[in-house]
Amino acid sequence: MFYQLYLLFEGWDIPGLGLLQYLSFRAGMAFLVSLLLLIPFGHQVIRLLQRNQIGEEIRDLGLEGQMSKKGTPTMGGLLIVVATLLPTLLFANLSNAYLLIMLVSTIWLGFLGGLDDYIKVFKHKKAGLNGWCKVAGQVALGLFVALVLFLSSETGVRPQPKAEPLQPAIVADAPQSEPEIETEESSVQQTPLPPLDKALTTTIPFFKNNELDYRWLVPFSGTLGDVVAWLLFALIVVLIVTSVSNGANLTDGLDGLAAGVSVPIVAVLGLFAYLSGNVIYASYLNIEHIPNVGELLVYMGALVGALVGFLWYNGYPARIFMGDTGSLTIGGVIGVFAVLVRKELLLPILCGIFLIESLSVMLQVLYFKYTRIRFGEGRRIFLMSPLHHHYQKKGVPEPRIVLRFWIVSLLLAVLTIVTLKVR
Repeated sequence: MFYQLYLLFEGWDIPGLGLLQYLSFRAGMAFLVSLLLLIPFGHQVIRLLQRNQIGEEIRDLGLEGQMSKKGTPTMGGLLIVVATLLPTLLFANLSNAYLLIMLVSTIWLGFLGGLDDYIKVFKHKKAGLNGWCKVAGQVALGLFVALVLFLSSETGVRPQPKAEPLQPAIVADAPQSEPEIETEESSVQQTPLPPLDKALTTTIPFFKNNELDYRWLVPFSGTLGDVVAWLLFALIVVLIVTSVSNGANLTDGLDGLAAGVSVPIVAVLGLFAYLSGNVIYASYLNIEHIPNVGELLVYMGALVGALVGFLWYNGYPARIFMGDTGSLTIGGVIGVFAVLVRKELLLPILCGIFLIESLSVMLQVLYFKYTRIRFGEGRRIFLMSPLHHHYQKKGVPEPRIVLRFWIVSLLLAVLTIVTLKVR
């Protein structure tokens, strides 16, 4: 909204108005507003949930301090969703196609997660929303994302102009000309910009000048080949959203764990959006230049603020849980965002905690079934899965487990950034 006001009064001499043209300023303000919205009002929401007895129903698994959490207010993910959407609507360019994809994805995933929590809390059905309904919702989201990317004239990759390699000194000066569209429509040599390419490409980590084109996976060409390639792309989006959402959901088992682990992930994806949307940085780092995608930095600034603000109440001992409303939304938007910035192949590194938590559950189940058939009794690899419960069973205090998982997530985030140069 404020950005549209800036465009409306751009020619007026209004003190401070020019700040709204800077992407970094609007992203910083989105972070601050999100944080300051959630911290003061979070307490009121917690009291409201307590009065309406919207609490977590916990099954006794023999974990230390587990039953003391029974009745803790849940569905706190609504706080994260609202604290992300409001600052984004205030400070982002609402005509940006990528931003609209993220807004719709956030609302849709928040609705699915909220419906799941509603069934668990009010209908007292532990399974929550039917699994097929969740899959149907995620399929619909994948089709929506693929369709918008295919039909919108504002989405696509711009081939790098043939120019001399940039020197680091030039890049160091780049932020001095940071006006929003700055970066999107400028070129080092002021050469005419080529049109956007609807290529279905994505960055392959650790390889230079090499992108994976999803069309390679289709054995025939022509119009039919293009259609099949886009349908395949939609399926991949669904798989990414589903897997990352499930990983985030499994990680949400200790106070502050999922929110704290997600902060570095979200921050790195926001950085990727800024770098990919800036023609100078994209050329220097030799990554795909995606015009207009830099606007997503505002969204990610708001989401980081919402996650940090949520930790104010979700840190040990938690006063509120995010529930599936939060975990499903966080994991889903991370998956969609990675697709938009063409960095989905980096998710196994960046979301390593989510991956390990998911693998620990799958390995535990598969090994238990195998040994039950082979030896007549089921055996376990871990004392309990997901992995964080294994350490609880070993007697490691919950705050220490959470802190160490945060540190590992931060290290993985740094490693993901390093992949931009280690190729």
